[in-house]
Amino acid sequence: MTTDWTTDTKGTGKYAEVNGINLYYEIHGAGRPLILLHGGLGSGEMFGPVLPRLAERHQVVAVDLQGHGRTADIDRPLDVRLMADDIAALIDHLGLKEPDVVGYSLGGGVALLTAAKYPAKIRRLVAVSANIRPDAIYPEMRAQQGQVSADAAEFMKETPMYQLYQKVAPRPEDFPRLLEKIGESMSKDYDFAEEVRGLQVPTLIVAADGDMAPPSHYVEVFKLLGGGLRDGGWMSEGRPAGGHALAILPGLTHYNIFSSPLFAAVTLAFLDDQPA
Repeated sequence: MTTDWTTDTKGTGKYAEVNGINLYYEIHGAGRPLILLHGGLGSGEMFGPVLPRLAERHQVVAVDLQGHGRTADIDRPLDVRLMADDIAALIDHLGLKEPDVVGYSLGGGVALLTAAKYPAKIRRLVAVSANIRPDAIYPEMRAQQGQVSADAAEFMKETPMYQLYQKVAPRPEDFPRLLEKIGESMSKDYDFAEEVRGLQVPTLIVAADGDMAPPSHYVEVFKLLGGGLRDGGWMSEGRPAGGHALAILPGLTHYNIFSSPLFAAVTLAFLDDQPA
């Protein structure tokens, strides 16, 4: 992977003490607030190439989740449900009024659970490359995930994830601990179908056509939202009642979708109701 996880945008970095964790966030741009959540082993820097585009129209709050980036780990599992509580608490801490929440991969799961648990706090949700069941992931990728542990730290030293962590983490020596927790998290079974089916906020499901799970999985998620079940109609009368939508982005993978201009374009089109 050759993705450059850097950004020239100048954000304001701060910490918020919420739920016993010192949560790092940066604010970029101005406008209606948008909370941006990165993927596993990453940080807000992952979105560097698209941050300027998002910040043209929005006040982007890029958060470093538990144990990632500039947010030090605490003594609890890496669980999307608990991290969703952190995001809800951050919304209250910052006094944000119904921000949009956009999350990729691990962050997509956190974003989804935040919207499911705290619908009154969220205006719109964009969940990118977020699987709702582990068995949706290709078997060879599941096998690789099963090998993630502290023992893998030595093999990760040439990756952008390791290099960025060493650059920004308050305790760089915690990288093996993060790997161990990520591995434990990925080994657990889960099924968020009921959470998806019960979503009360307009939701955009986004995936790459070469994602970690096949496009059919994201179509399945869209169907849980009432989409893809009938013709949309001349007046969009056949579209999902909740304003939900699906975007499968061409020529992308799980490992570059988060920095793609296509991701920024469909996200802004959905959040701002403007053509991409």
